[in-house]
Amino acid sequence: MAEILDPIKQIEEEIRKLPYHKGTERHIGMLRARLAILKDKQIEAASRSTGGGGGYAVKKQGDATVVLVGPPSAGKSTLINALTNAESKVAPYAFTTVSVIPGMMKYKNAQIQILDVPGLIEGAEEGKGRGREVLSVVRGADLLVMMSDPQRLHAITRNSEALERNGIRINKAVPDIKIEKNISGGLLVHSNIKQELDKETIKDVIIQMGIKNGDIYLREKVTMDQLIDALSRNRVYIPALYVVNKIDLGVPKKLPPELSNGYVGISATKKKDLDRLQAEIWKALGLTTIFLVKPNEEPNEENPTVVHSDYTLQRVAEEIGSEFVSSKTKAKIWGNGAKFPAQEVSLSTVVKDGMMVRFI
Repeated sequence: MAEILDPIKQIEEEIRKLPYHKGTERHIGMLRARLAILKDKQIEAASRSTGGGGGYAVKKQGDATVVLVGPPSAGKSTLINALTNAESKVAPYAFTTVSVIPGMMKYKNAQIQILDVPGLIEGAEEGKGRGREVLSVVRGADLLVMMSDPQRLHAITRNSEALERNGIRINKAVPDIKIEKNISGGLLVHSNIKQELDKETIKDVIIQMGIKNGDIYLREKVTMDQLIDALSRNRVYIPALYVVNKIDLGVPKKLPPELSNGYVGISATKKKDLDRLQAEIWKALGLTTIFLVKPNEEPNEENPTVVHSDYTLQRVAEEIGSEFVSSKTKAKIWGNGAKFPAQEVSLSTVVKDGMMVRFI
């Protein structure tokens, strides 16, 4: 790993020393591209080294997976025990959790897997405090709960920065960049939007990232970081909730920037406001419940199915099975989303929470 870490540190140091302006933009872009390539290699090497054993090979189960991220002794184990059927060891000292503890939270007909992982510490990406293993688990999450207590809110910023350095983008949209690789013909950059990055810099960065022939469509104004993210192999985009535990010890007065748009204050020990946290987890995961109605059966709520709120009925039928969807062309719906009972709709209809559906 040293053959990757040493060049990473050297490039990061060079970038820190360089002032950013139009004259240095191309050079800094090339450095960032090289840095992204090295970090992709670092992430891949870490994934190979943590591929199994040690309690970190956790199979994803249920309708979604939530990972609790926070410093040691932030109350993650207490929280998972309060929300689920897990039995995570609880003690008032650091590093109690030494492997991943899974639990299953039942909420609105959903089975939501929650994982308690060891607290991240400084140098996690270099393997300190089981950091690489923790980062590997985090990358597979559908939602992160970024958690700390009123006395250590800086830990949320530090953890967010550690995840950012490791290609994990929190509460960010995937850059609207389309890449079409070609065998020959050189590199063409297309955009109807005026870019702050000049076209030659964009081309140089793309070539540095390994694409020499192709069409690149920039469908929004992009920064250098967004451009490199779109070209990198190991970027993941994960929504996150910010949680302040032990709120009974006092309300934080100065908030880090991550919490400026709001947070959920709880007391895991006293089980205070856990119902609000559950509701926020459900909302952030974008889940909804529909009810499948069998042929010749009266509309009912006996067969709940949890799906993503942006699913169409076509997608729901596909999830049931290829043989099932092949024989279905439309559906009848009742309840939410229906203009009248037993309305016939196309399979392009988007689900609504509480909708009752019979495929026909």
